[in-house]
Amino acid sequence: MRPFLTASWRNLLMLNFAADAHTLRPYLPAHTEPDTWNNIHYVSLVGFLFQDTKVKGIGFPGHRTFEEVNLRFYVRYKDQGQWKRGVVFIRELVPKPLITLVANTLYKENYATHRMRHQWDQPDNNTLNVRYEWDVAGQPNYMAATASATTLPLEEDSEAAFITEHYWGYTRLNHQTTGEYEVAHPRWDLHPVIEYDYRCHASRLYGPAFGPVLEQAPLSALLANGSPIAVMHGRKLRS
Repeated sequence: MRPFLTASWRNLLMLNFAADAHTLRPYLPAHTEPDTWNNIHYVSLVGFLFQDTKVKGIGFPGHRTFEEVNLRFYVRYKDQGQWKRGVVFIRELVPKPLITLVANTLYKENYATHRMRHQWDQPDNNTLNVRYEWDVAGQPNYMAATASATTLPLEEDSEAAFITEHYWGYTRLNHQTTGEYEVAHPRWDLHPVIEYDYRCHASRLYGPAFGPVLEQAPLSALLANGSPIAVMHGRKLRS
């Protein structure tokens, strides 16, 4: 089956926080359960760049390259005895209103449109700088990192593998119905992060429950190199 959407995701910067299960419970889709690593409920603030974006094989002028910043947490779903590991998005920020309209209408996601920018530079052969910015009520928000320009492979059963290797998306449609879709991509390599910084008006963007979550120090910061991806057509999970 032809994918619904194809693109490349590049330079994925992920800041990973611990959250209380009670904070995430209202967003948990039916038929899924929380997925944890070392008994920690992770929430990740993720910034990256879409490139060469096509919907059903068609690229739309002005909508092929753009930034996204999302806040997500991790779940799993047992399908015919096999666990699928997935993510749930609290909110996804993009700079294009048409993208917001299509994603919210077709996938019932929680997209919002904000002014966004990114900056990548490599000041020398050893260093890579990545920065994503977005405006909230006229106030600048950002996440930025300096990392090694050289990549390393993922370690099996590591925190980084847990964060990056969830290949399904789950959306809470109502208290009985969940949307499911697959995101296919190869395993990513990581640029070891040297230092990072961020500023996020979390309560305004995601609600007051997420203010304390994103005000604490992240447990980790990861920078994945990314790859081509394919978002497959979704289905509904019902009782």
